[in-house]
Amino acid sequence: MRTYLSELNPAQRAAVEYGCPASAAAPLLIIAGAGSGKTKALAHRVAHLLLHGADPERVLLLTFTRRAAHEMTRRARHICAEAHSTTPARQLHWTGTFHSIANRLLRLHAPSVGLSPSFTVLDRGDAEDLLNLLRDELGFSRLSARFPKKTTCMAIYSQVVNAQRPLDDILSALFPWCVRWGDELRRLFEAYVTAKQERSVLDYDDLLLYWHQLMKEPSLAASVRRRFEHVLVDEYQDTNSLQAEILLALRPDGNGLTVVGDDAQAIYSFRAATVRNILDFPGRFEPPATVISLEQNYRSTVPILDACNAVIGLSSEGFPKRLFSDRHSEQRPLLVTAEDEATQAEYIAERVLEHREMGIALKRQAVLMRVGHHSDQLELELGRRNIPFVKYGGLKFLEAAHVKDLLAVLRWAENPRDALAAFRVLQLLPGVGPRQARAAMDHFGRHGFDFTSLSAFRTPVAARADWPGLCALLRQLHHHAGACPAQVGLVRAWYGPHLERLYESAEMRGGDLEQLEQIAAAYPSRERFLTELTLDPLGASGDEAGVPHLDDDYLILSTIHSAKGQEWDVVFVLNVVDGCIPSDMATGSAAQIEEERRLLYVAMTRAREHLYLVQPQRFFAREQHRFGDRHLYGPHSRFLPDSILHHFERRTHGRVRPADASDAFDTGSSVDVGARVRALWS
Repeated sequence: MRTYLSELNPAQRAAVEYGCPASAAAPLLIIAGAGSGKTKALAHRVAHLLLHGADPERVLLLTFTRRAAHEMTRRARHICAEAHSTTPARQLHWTGTFHSIANRLLRLHAPSVGLSPSFTVLDRGDAEDLLNLLRDELGFSRLSARFPKKTTCMAIYSQVVNAQRPLDDILSALFPWCVRWGDELRRLFEAYVTAKQERSVLDYDDLLLYWHQLMKEPSLAASVRRRFEHVLVDEYQDTNSLQAEILLALRPDGNGLTVVGDDAQAIYSFRAATVRNILDFPGRFEPPATVISLEQNYRSTVPILDACNAVIGLSSEGFPKRLFSDRHSEQRPLLVTAEDEATQAEYIAERVLEHREMGIALKRQAVLMRVGHHSDQLELELGRRNIPFVKYGGLKFLEAAHVKDLLAVLRWAENPRDALAAFRVLQLLPGVGPRQARAAMDHFGRHGFDFTSLSAFRTPVAARADWPGLCALLRQLHHHAGACPAQVGLVRAWYGPHLERLYESAEMRGGDLEQLEQIAAAYPSRERFLTELTLDPLGASGDEAGVPHLDDDYLILSTIHSAKGQEWDVVFVLNVVDGCIPSDMATGSAAQIEEERRLLYVAMTRAREHLYLVQPQRFFAREQHRFGDRHLYGPHSRFLPDSILHHFERRTHGRVRPADASDAFDTGSSVDVGARVRALWS
């Protein structure tokens, strides 16, 4: 047995060896249950292909984060290096996110699809700003009735593109209050597409859309197909319809195609992902794709897995699997009924400190919730008890104004037609507002977008001292671009005085820009630097916004969506009641309810040793239709029926009403209300 295969379990090994040493085997679907070693299996499969003669330049590995691509590439190279210690491992050339690979392919084929090779990519904020500008120009912001705001317009546009569904269908299903604006939205989106093409920019969704269109041209599609002999896809359950169609265009017969995912963890329909992609994958091919399931879990204890299996086992459809583990324990998950949200917060804080005293650091404990505001009460309780915490989310590094300022200078130098970047940069100068910036851009356009022409523009008096420096910087960056960190350094030097003038805490913000210069050293070109940051942006301080760095230990608070892929020794799940899990906003269809069940399953499978599901009997409901904010008595979550409660240990905290009362039934004296209601109409 080969050494690198000996560490795999039988199912993992079957997935790794499937079809080898054939050059391009029939399609394979690996159903990787939670905690089953998915990354290990996929990295070993990549290495196994390379060790059996696959050309590294013809292997395409698609992931959903740059970090995942880097980790799998690193592992595959390590496996190859250990197997062939005398032969250096060859580098994989095509690994990355769907969007980063699309960016590379589009630049290679830019003239053939009507693009300039120097196109720039708008981040979400800039794309929304462009939509808002057009929304105003078309007069939609001045209508007497409420027209959707820019964020809603962007969300609608993104859903139409990624779901590959007509606008009317998207509006009816997801934005019913916007149905009346169908014709206006079509005009807005048509203007938006035209504006992007005039500026030689693409947004995040366009990268996939243009790749998809490229694959519809027979000669171009054949050229792209010839590049790749093996295509491997991670987290396939998170793909949208557009991504699935691209993959089928890359491998129409499925040969050489391997996808890995877990239908039970498909929770991103709000991003246009669809669980149908993975459920229907085998039947897309003739004969159907081979399915191999990874069910041995290396994360959680047996009682936790028993409860998880029971919850997901009630799903209406899915690939059959039952997670199992060698990690035995007598401790079942706890299902805790609390009096209200304040009592729930009190209980969790007490248990967190209790586990800390037992040797489980705060960082190894997490509180998960359906939506961010569910932790409001808990955050107050943690503050009272001096328990430091991190809440995933918040302002991201690249969303900070000073970082966007610096990147806008580089983007304008990279693509002189990028009007959004130019508009932002010009207004950094004293005395330059929107009107003066637009005049400068008109002058620039009339002179062929030549940076040497900017010197002749007559600026406001307040900006004249700074204007020559900006013009010189842009000319230098555009015509004599050096190494990427050096370019960031040039912009930092120019921007320093403006940073101090425009913002408070300039010294702290300057540290961010210094960090950006260090990050730039990892990129071979300015184009790659700007594009990769847009496609896979860095978080603030890692991915944890608001980390209290004065504490070396802190509790993790996170939405369930943000927690996917993570694990902790202790996991608390807040508000496991109908109205929260499932959300009352996601029960309009059977498909939505099934996704909410999967969301609870994802939360539960994050736990290694201890799992708490907490259900307050009384909770505060915000913005209830007709009644405003009010307190409700919530029924237990429908995902925890009596038939599976034996998998949990039951606890109560506070003054808990009888079990039937918690389901909104009164055990007091009876009154025939029905008779009274009938009497009102008699």
